[in-house]
Amino acid sequence: MLGLPEECYAKLEEIRIRSAKPLQLRIGEKDYGLNLRGKLIENLNDSYMITADDIYRILASISDNSLYAFEEEIRRGFITIPGGHRVGLAGQVILHGNDIKTIKEFSGICFRVAREVKNCAQALLPQICTGYKGTAVNTLIISPPRCGKTTVLRDLARLLSLGDKLVGAQNVVIVDERSEIAGCYQGIPQLDIGPRTDVLDSCPKAIGMMMAVRSLSPQVIITDEIGSREDLQAVNDCVNAGVAVITSIHANNLNEVKKRPLLSELLNTGVFKTVAVLSRRNGPGSVEEVIRFEP
Repeated sequence: MLGLPEECYAKLEEIRIRSAKPLQLRIGEKDYGLNLRGKLIENLNDSYMITADDIYRILASISDNSLYAFEEEIRRGFITIPGGHRVGLAGQVILHGNDIKTIKEFSGICFRVAREVKNCAQALLPQICTGYKGTAVNTLIISPPRCGKTTVLRDLARLLSLGDKLVGAQNVVIVDERSEIAGCYQGIPQLDIGPRTDVLDSCPKAIGMMMAVRSLSPQVIITDEIGSREDLQAVNDCVNAGVAVITSIHANNLNEVKKRPLLSELLNTGVFKTVAVLSRRNGPGSVEEVIRFEP
């Protein structure tokens, strides 16, 4: 697509396109530009300069010349394209009361590359499953941004859905509010989430968790980035209904989480039996610490 060396595609994380700014590619831990000859360069000042026309041509391409058809996704600030890749949008936000109506006068686009890392969560399975033919326990994954928590959640869904000699195959529901875990395009998951996994795509977490309990008979619910009181109440309701919850929160460690009143309150109830802390020390998804809370 960009004419990059094959090894660069394997590490490509983001493509940032900003009006009147240089084209920027995030590859591994570094930012690069691309010159007019299509050569990867380290000096962004020499990178191709994006124009307003570039932005609108790109938007026309990814929307098949029908931005109106993506009105709801634009209102949420991103479009998901085939392959599960997410296209974030920047521009003038139009409000209707306190709600976002749409975005127009687009000034920036951020392509975030969806990438599977199969078996990256394999080492966590013994920590979050118990008993004969282990079933999942309530688990909180703590991770700073860009440390692979969504990738780990996706692989946990796949592994739990598949099962193996030690872990029983389980019915999983992913409540995917931002279409990141399963990477749904037109409602169809673009990434491997396992054979026994259902997805509630673009569904608010608190609403989706209760919908899943009522209608999809899950053994495990997986969702991303809880934080509101409604989210925390839904986690409690799922647990009280006998459904395991695996979810995540942005933080560097457990102590930071405990400083947030709502999350500290939830932790004190003993809902979560396992807490895993991630980092990028050995690449995204590195497990720094696993804490088990015995009953």
